[in-house]
Amino acid sequence: MVAKVKFAEYIIMMTSKEAAHSFYNQSLEELSHTLHESGFKQKSADEIFRLVYKRFNPNFEAVDTLSRRTIDFISNHYRFDLPKIVKVQNADDNTVKFLVELADGNQVESVLIPFAKKYTICLSSQVGCAMKCSFCFTGLQGLKRNLEASEIIGQYIVAYKWLRENRPEKIASPNIVFMGQGEPLHNFDQVKKAIEIFLTTEGLHLGFRQITLSTAGYLPGLERFSELPNINLALSLHSPIDEDRNKLIPLNKRYSLEKLFEKLDQIKLLKRQFITYEYLLIKDLNDRDEDITLLNKWLGQRRAIINIIPFNEFPGAPYKRPLTSKVNEFKTKLERLGLTVKVRTTKGSDILAACGQLNTLQSKTL
Repeated sequence: MVAKVKFAEYIIMMTSKEAAHSFYNQSLEELSHTLHESGFKQKSADEIFRLVYKRFNPNFEAVDTLSRRTIDFISNHYRFDLPKIVKVQNADDNTVKFLVELADGNQVESVLIPFAKKYTICLSSQVGCAMKCSFCFTGLQGLKRNLEASEIIGQYIVAYKWLRENRPEKIASPNIVFMGQGEPLHNFDQVKKAIEIFLTTEGLHLGFRQITLSTAGYLPGLERFSELPNINLALSLHSPIDEDRNKLIPLNKRYSLEKLFEKLDQIKLLKRQFITYEYLLIKDLNDRDEDITLLNKWLGQRRAIINIIPFNEFPGAPYKRPLTSKVNEFKTKLERLGLTVKVRTTKGSDILAACGQLNTLQSKTL
């Protein structure tokens, strides 16, 4: 299109709101290609990415390394709006939950989780979720739509900016877990694009080990997992028995444990890389000796880390949290079989920010 339109006419055309694209949907390669095709220097893309992602400053007037013509083109061709923080909730343990509003009025939640040296940001990939897992508060919402890469990246940027402004003692670039609202592999293309932009050296420059994607076992997405960089993979296992897992994750009725592990075994892991198996421990459901035996059957010969998550209750939850003594006993019995086991510390439960507790509709009323 650009080749057939004079530059001045093209600039006028791109000033319309409908024509402008979100900058945060553009990879560095795409930006470089757009600049080249439009008659600009490709190397300007590197400088623009650094301004936007390293300085969080899309005001190109403050730099003298870009020509006026380039600045005008970028300003008219792209939008730089970010999701709007509607509500911030601070937990007693310094976990922070954000309710953010997107351009179309839809809202999602993301969470800043404190650890010893830095924070981790739990990102949402969809408005709601289609998986209908019975242990998850998000599942009660249903699925409204997928998020675009720009909306995923936008969550990270607004949370990171908040962190810089409010807790400057810990401003190292936060790690990312795709464990918020939605099934990331159900929105594969946009999640993939967001991850690639997160990793860009000229941009946020995260390492691939800083990113973990959690899935309920959506096989069409797992079949494409090799298309992603070598990020960490976490599977919401929650039961080693198909019948019980069907109750927890309805998706299992379609993609059984046998099919799931067959696909997982095809994923190439780097040296010292493991798959994390999240195990939501629920009182009187999946905390039996039988479950321990079958977990060893499935995971004993695989490169696996079991991450026990004591169930986080939410309003109307059909399950109960086990006693701490039961959690420790379950962990010890697994370790005696030679399995690597961790217990995830619950964070943010007092503001419904812990695993499985996110629900946009609930946050609106709190």
